[in-house]
Amino acid sequence: MKNRNIQTEIDAGFLYQQLAHHEKDPTIASVFRQMSAIEKGHAEAFAKKENISLENLMLPSWRAKTLNTIGKLFGYNYVLGTLMETEKSISNAVIVHKQKNKMEITGSETNHVKILRSILETEKKVTGAQISKFESRHRSVGGNAIRAAVLGGNDGLISNFSLVMGIAGATVAQEGVLLAGVAGLLAGSLSMALGEWISVKSSQELYENQMQLEMEELETNPEGEKKELALIYVAKGIPEEQAYQMAADIMKDKSYAHEILVKEELGIDADELKGSAVEAAVYSFIFFAVGAVIPVLPFMFTSGMKAIVVSVSLSAAGLFMIGAAITLFTGRNVWFSGFRQVLFGLAAASITFGIGKLIGVSVT
Repeated sequence: MKNRNIQTEIDAGFLYQQLAHHEKDPTIASVFRQMSAIEKGHAEAFAKKENISLENLMLPSWRAKTLNTIGKLFGYNYVLGTLMETEKSISNAVIVHKQKNKMEITGSETNHVKILRSILETEKKVTGAQISKFESRHRSVGGNAIRAAVLGGNDGLISNFSLVMGIAGATVAQEGVLLAGVAGLLAGSLSMALGEWISVKSSQELYENQMQLEMEELETNPEGEKKELALIYVAKGIPEEQAYQMAADIMKDKSYAHEILVKEELGIDADELKGSAVEAAVYSFIFFAVGAVIPVLPFMFTSGMKAIVVSVSLSAAGLFMIGAAITLFTGRNVWFSGFRQVLFGLAAASITFGIGKLIGVSVT
């Protein structure tokens, strides 16, 4: 556990360093470099306290390297979002642990989360856009695609694995199991695709309406909007004089002001509106289908108990890989997350197989 906590600090230092290297804004890059140094300092301090040698721990883990690769492919906003969520998770875990053990909560538990913000606010040339970069709660388009791939594949695999095992328990006929598996694959994939299309489309229409209202307010009452934006920055801890100056600078460009107000006041990331609902539906269909086809494949080439054993084996391997992939978002141990996913998947399939057996015997 101690080594894992130290590795978390090392990984954070590595990722902040990568963020600084790929950041074009010099102010934000400076913040990232300072954060990298702080995280590395934390790792060294923890290791010294626990008498642990850092020689074998200073290298970033596979998770950090994978996140860096994702950043190169899809943009480093996703990496920043993951880092900030990790910091919050660590702070929340410390608070929960202290509450559970009736220990005093001093307020220092969230210092890790506050450090980045305090560094940013001390930068004299900070702008509204730079503040917004750290306030965004939305993932990048690439990050959303990765999450959709993992979760879509998981849904497809578990649901069709359970369905196939249920039918396999009720009948020994290969054709029946194969037919049910393919039907489940198509029905589930189409349902997921339609649901994703409706979700994306309705969100876009809602956000576009809110953005239009915000533009009307900006055009009819620019002074009120400038004051509102300044108050938002004051509430975030920016000195009042600096906050009003930032708001005044932003209001010089109506389009830019609208973009900032939409993000700050409404919490809407305009980049997410650029995504295609059809594209999202297609990806959702593919991800679900990839997971759903795994338990069906053995029944295309064999039958009986052999097909069941191979299907269970392939599905278990797929579940473990999905569980391991989920650790990119959670930061949990790969083996724990992978085997937990396998356990839940096998439990669901065992239940449906048992129910299928009972139904098959009753019908017979």
